[in-house]
Amino acid sequence: MVSLHVWGVPGRHVPTAILRMALHRRAVRSMPGVRFAKLLGTGSARTFTPRDADSRHWGVLACWDDPDGPERFADSAVAAAWARTATESAAWVMRPLSSKGRWAGEEPFGRPAPTRWAGPVAAITRGRIKPRMWRTFWSAVPPVALDVRTGGGLTFALGIGEAPLGLQGTFSTWADGAAMTDFAYRRSPHRAVIDQTRKLDWYSEELFARFALLSARGTYADRPVAPGTGRAGAAAS
Repeated sequence: MVSLHVWGVPGRHVPTAILRMALHRRAVRSMPGVRFAKLLGTGSARTFTPRDADSRHWGVLACWDDPDGPERFADSAVAAAWARTATESAAWVMRPLSSKGRWAGEEPFGRPAPTRWAGPVAAITRGRIKPRMWRTFWSAVPPVALDVRTGGGLTFALGIGEAPLGLQGTFSTWADGAAMTDFAYRRSPHRAVIDQTRKLDWYSEELFARFALLSARGTYADRPVAPGTGRAGAAAS
């Protein structure tokens, strides 16, 4: 099971939020059932440059060994500390459907067996950009960022990152797998970026994972996040 919790804080509590990014790292990773965890900054995912950064929204991504992990986190001292200063929060619970690549040298979402899923999906992309390729990467991103917001089926999109430069990613949710596949492999701007990625080799590490979206609740930027449930079927051939 995988969970993403995001909190919004008022401007006066931004320094406290930044401090928590350092102080809570060990506490999150030592929780029972956690196999992988990252404390994340967020952004708009429009240019993937530091000007995208959103200093008022912060998140915790965690992978759990059991289905009760996300609820344990919601009841934890870490979540309670965020609740004391947050003006809003959102949480997504997911089950991995596929995952390719590594994050900090690990395969955090394992190697899921292919499974049919008829409901809404979520996706996480993450890349460690080679410093010499930053300029090339950033010049390619704006058409994709615009396209993802005008394409059908997208229900939520958020930039995520471990650092202002070089360690960039996205979290997105979609009405169904077909909508996400259409964007990722058929829409021309994103298709062009995939081709450039293979040609220019601008990542030193990359990961793409797709998830069954089991639940989504709360608000982000004063708007409800899209709720979703789905059903699993027989293994895909």
